[in-house]
Amino acid sequence: MSRFLLGARLRRGESSPPLAAAVPIGTEASAACCRRSRLRAWALAPGNYFKMPGGSVISFNCVDSSLSSLKNCQSYINTGMDIATNVALDLVENRNDVEEVNRMESVMLEYAAMDRELNHYMQAVEATVHQIKRDKPENIPDLKDLVKKKFTALESKNDDSDLKRNEKYIHFMEQLKRMRKQFGPRSDTDANESIEQIDEDIAVTQSQMNFICPITQMEMQKPVRNKVCGHTYEEEAILKIIQRRENQKKKACCPKIGCSHLDVKRSDLVPDEALKRAIDSQNKQARSMP
Repeated sequence: MSRFLLGARLRRGESSPPLAAAVPIGTEASAACCRRSRLRAWALAPGNYFKMPGGSVISFNCVDSSLSSLKNCQSYINTGMDIATNVALDLVENRNDVEEVNRMESVMLEYAAMDRELNHYMQAVEATVHQIKRDKPENIPDLKDLVKKKFTALESKNDDSDLKRNEKYIHFMEQLKRMRKQFGPRSDTDANESIEQIDEDIAVTQSQMNFICPITQMEMQKPVRNKVCGHTYEEEAILKIIQRRENQKKKACCPKIGCSHLDVKRSDLVPDEALKRAIDSQNKQARSMP
């Protein structure tokens, strides 16, 4: 089911090709893409040269080009993680098998591992370039060997717990938790509660969920959450505030009354898919009522 949903999202154009990296079975293809980019790292090309003390000349233009290709691979990984997150939320919303949702978590960890490896390789390349420019050796060293050693040193420090600190994985787990509260199955104990108690719980849950943007004072259509303070806003509204404050060369404060966060940045904002689905669900229920 989960792979079918991923494929359907791709066919609807929700990610841009070439994106085999966007499906679970495509993580291998994404890894292959990254490996191909890495292999081009040290192919000499005309352009930005660095003259060694011994008279030898080395071009770092190819390095810049290769790093750019690797960053493109990273964007494929990020898109794949976004799609996997949405598929997991689809599964929870439609109350599919928990095992299918857990499989999406495994996919996220696979992507996190690829992202870590890619970051380590880029760090190794950048450290090698910095070392050569700093030390200025008489002759051109074995660049491939230098990068390999630095990359191996970084990889040797890997720990599985690192993967769960990946920013997109953390976002995935937070969104999944919120979706499960909204749409997850009830336990047997919950099922045996009285109708009155269930209705009361639902009323309390709904009253706690704030669907109104603190800026527009209207129901949010595309909510984004501030990773720093946890408040949500309509995306367009908060971006306009940030842009206006930037034009004034000032920092944007969180518009939520009582919040002490005084420097809201674009990078702090993440889509709140769980909240959006909750809003859509409530509106759907309201429309279905006589």
